[in-house]
Parts: sequence; C-alpha cells; structure tokens
Amino acid sequence: MRRIATALAIAALIAPVLIAQQPKTRLALVGGMLLDGYQAPPVHHAAILIEDDKIVAAGSASEVTIPSGTTVIDTSGRTMMPGLIDVHVHLMILGHGNYGVWFPWLAKNGSERVMEISAKQLLMAGVTSAVDLVGPLKESLSVRDRINKGEIPGPRMWMSGPWLTKTLSNYPPELKFQLQISSPEDAARKTEELAKAGVDVIKAYPMSFDEYKAVADTAHRYKLKVHAHVYDSQNVRDALNAGIDVLTHVGAASRQTYDPALVREIVEKSRPVVPTAALWFDVGPATENFPERLQDPRLKADFPPDIYKEVQDSFKSPHTLGYFRNMNRVMMFGASLVKQWIDSGAVIGMGTDSGTPMNFHTEALWREIKVFVEQGMSPLRAIEAATRINAQILGRGNDLGTIEPGKLADVIVVKGNPLANIYALDDPVVVVKGGVIYKGGPPAAQSTPSR
Repeated sequence: MRRIATALAIAALIAPVLIAQQPKTRLALVGGMLLDGYQAPPVHHAAILIEDDKIVAAGSASEVTIPSGTTVIDTSGRTMMPGLIDVHVHLMILGHGNYGVWFPWLAKNGSERVMEISAKQLLMAGVTSAVDLVGPLKESLSVRDRINKGEIPGPRMWMSGPWLTKTLSNYPPELKFQLQISSPEDAARKTEELAKAGVDVIKAYPMSFDEYKAVADTAHRYKLKVHAHVYDSQNVRDALNAGIDVLTHVGAASRQTYDPALVREIVEKSRPVVPTAALWFDVGPATENFPERLQDPRLKADFPPDIYKEVQDSFKSPHTLGYFRNMNRVMMFGASLVKQWIDSGAVIGMGTDSGTPMNFHTEALWREIKVFVEQGMSPLRAIEAATRINAQILGRGNDLGTIEPGKLADVIVVKGNPLANIYALDDPVVVVKGGVIYKGGPPAAQSTPSR
C-alpha cells in the first residue's frame, strides 16, 4: 500500500509536467492584408500565428516567425480580419417570407434543426460570435451548448431564450418564445427565472419605464445584459433611463429621425445602439432589383428539401410581404435616420435581425455593413463596429473582436479589399473560430472549443 501511495504521489507530480509538454496545435495565415479590428491602417503582406485557440503573433510576415510543423494557409491577394460578430440574430427563422405560415410550420416540425441550420449558415458567412434575441428556451440552450462542445458548427452564441413582453404576439403558444409580464414585480420575477435557467442575455419588448427598470436591475444582479426592442421615441427614452444596456432597432431605418436631444443623451451615456437598417433599407430593393437572390444556391445546399420548398413557396409575391409594404416610407426616411446615428458619434453595433423575411443568415451582416458604408460611414469604422465594438457590447472585448496576441483566434479571410469594395465581405473563403478551421484551407486538428 505504501508503494502504491508513493507511486500515486509521484504520478501526481509528473502529470502536470507531461500535460504542459504536450505539443501545441499551430496554424498560420500568411501573405494577405491584415485588418486588425481597430481603425488603423492595414498591414500589408502580413501573417497571423495561432497556437491552439489563441493568437500568439500578428504583423508583417517578415517579422512573424512560423515554427516548423505549422499548418499554413496562403492568404496572398486576400484580406485577413477578425471574425465578424452579429449582435441581433434569430436562429429559429431563416428568411421565410410569412410568419403566419412559418411559425405554425415550426410548431409542427420542431425548431432545433432549423436553429442548427441557421447557426451553420452564420459561421460559414464569417460570423464567429452572435446574439440570438428570441427563441424557445430549451432549444436555444441546447444549440448553444452543442456548439460549445463541438458537436455542431456555429458561432459562439449568446442566447436570450423567450423575450419579455407586455402583449403576446399572435404566434403558436407551443413554441414558447414569449413570456408575458403584468407588472414590474412580474417582470423582475420572470427575468430571474430566465437568468436561473441559464440564458446569456435578456430581451425586452416594449414596456413601461418601471418594467424596464425591474428587468435591468434584476438582470444586472445576475451579470446579464438587456437588449431592448425599441422604435418609439418614448420607449427609447424609457429604456435608456431605466438602464437597459443595448438599444436595438432604434427606428430600423423605417421612421423619421429622433429628437437631437435624445440622441445626444444616448451618445453622452455611451449606450450602444443597433439600428438593424439593412432589413428595411436594403433587402427589399435588393430583391426587387435581383429576385434571383432568393434562389441563392447556398440556400438549396443548406436547407433540407422540405424546408427549401416551404421557404421558396413563401416568395411567390415578395412585394406583398408585410415587412415591405411600407417601402416608400422606408426609402423616404431611412437614409436620414442612418446618417443621424453615424454623424452623432454614437456607439453603433452591427446587428441584422437575420432570419427575418428574405434576410438570410448567409449574407445579412455584410449587407448591414454595406448600408452604413453607403450612408457615409468609413469601411474601417463599419468593420470595427462589426468586430471590436460588438465584442465590447458582448462584454468580451478582452478576448474577442481584434487580431492581436492573447485574443481568441477568430479569423476570416475574404477575397479582395473590403476597404475599396465592401462587397468583398460576402462569402469569406476561410473561417477560423478558436483556432479551428471551419471553412477553407487544410483542416486543422480539432481542439476543445473556446466559449
């Protein structure tokens, strides 16, 4: 017994040394232009060196030493940049044109497989982190956890589960993605229920100031952020003053500009706004000009036959879809509202409402970035909003959102130069999340996914 005890003690001392000596998995991306996520000049002919799930070096290729045995991806003639972050997605919807048909179909056929498809589409589009702002609780947490375990591909997901709302929308109750509140006390109680269930964020639909405050105060006790769905000026003001963390939609390019005093207060409080402009201001015109986008081969490749048929059937009369009936109003007010946010100096995050009608996960984020560039935001600032700024909104600025040593290795490679042509962000050729290659290049050794 003494010999066994001695052997175990020696083994316990040796084990950490053996673990520490295990070889690291190394990956290098070499040759392309590097955008690091800051509004800094690009580094030309650059290299990024990754060990396991972390970036260990980034800069001019002539200054980055690539150890022998490293898996190398040649990025010559392309652009390397941080993985994109979308702070407003919907995994349980994937572009179907008619909610009145889609949600009953979803209730009958189940939502988790749809959420898996959406998550994979986002990752293949270069979105390596995302916030899902409404979904059934059980399925939302299951998809998040399966992604984290490496069982299915997808971005790092922050899940809200059901939204909190004063008035239930007319959706099948069996989908369980709505929690109705009746008072500030009830709002606090249901926020706590979601927090204890394991959600990552809270989504608040329009409610009173006292209810917003109850939600925010309770969420903050559990160190959760609250994203509020706001359009009306009074809702924006109430959410702002109640301590809501992220103001999402804020007009969504479908209304007149806000009172400058309200905008100035948002700016002074450094409260992030996420306008979701492209859904209104770009998707409709893009479809009218090129309806063939609705049959993008990526959709047919990603969707099982039953889902593909159901989605395509919903596009038979795109101009009649409810989301696009106010297109004249959108085109009248949209530009001035987007410009108001750009010119104000507000903290602008990029969120897309992806999954809403004809707003596909495969392309929603680059379209959102494009709208802001077309309305006067510099490409560098727009890319920073979709990377570094969004990481800060997530509360993960220390390990996500930029290409620099010590950060998690979320990197994408795109064709051409997005600073000259923002369309280059569409359909990246390489996607790396946590040091693992999910798209393009030789397959990297799988490691434990990083949350």
